[in-house]
Amino acid sequence: MKRLNKFQNAVFMAGAVLLLAGAAAYPTGWLYAFYLYAAGACAFAAMQLLAGYDGDNLVVKRLRRQQILGALLLVCTAYFMAMRTFDFGFARGHEWMVCLAVACVLELYTAFRIPSELEKEGRGKTDNKFKNGKDNLKM
Repeated sequence: MKRLNKFQNAVFMAGAVLLLAGAAAYPTGWLYAFYLYAAGACAFAAMQLLAGYDGDNLVVKRLRRQQILGALLLVCTAYFMAMRTFDFGFARGHEWMVCLAVACVLELYTAFRIPSELEKEGRGKTDNKFKNGKDNLKM
């Protein structure tokens, strides 16, 4: 996985905090909760899109696509919140909660599975290296 630099990582974390605070405060009816959520979702999704995967593992590529879908659903949730807040469009009820729930499931699933698959991939390479007798240990 491509690593984010310090600034990108700070934006990613700030986006996650704003996203969580906005989602938690939105049911109270506070108008600025929507703005907090929207800013956080956009920052979180943008930084998640920047962290790419350049490897050949098909499982990680599939998980990465699921992670991107989850990030896009977080942004769609902000759009559904805007429809409810400003009374336009078709989603004037609690559709935003369904979209947010699906996005959270995808994000949570990929947050645990991607590191696990990357660890398996790294462990598999070292196992093959030792099986071929090409270890780089020098005595």
